[in-house]
Amino acid sequence: MTQSKTQSMVEAVTNVIVGYLVALVSQLIIFPVFNIDIPLTSNIMIGLWFTVVSLFRSYIVRRYFNKKEKS
Repeated sequence: MTQSKTQSMVEAVTNVIVGYLVALVSQLIIFPVFNIDIPLTSNIMIGLWFTVVSLFRSYIVRRYFNKKEKS
């Protein structure tokens, strides 16, 4: 079964949002263990930058495999 581009984007966005929340909570737990002390706003901004990259990566990989499946 193939996905439309819209379905691929919805899946990618959902995956990235869940990943962002997991990453943010992980940062808040792990950073203090390594004595990394940064404000919450910095944690959020770091996570958002990686989230944008992850969103594009996830969408491109999904479209690649979807196109490959059609061939």
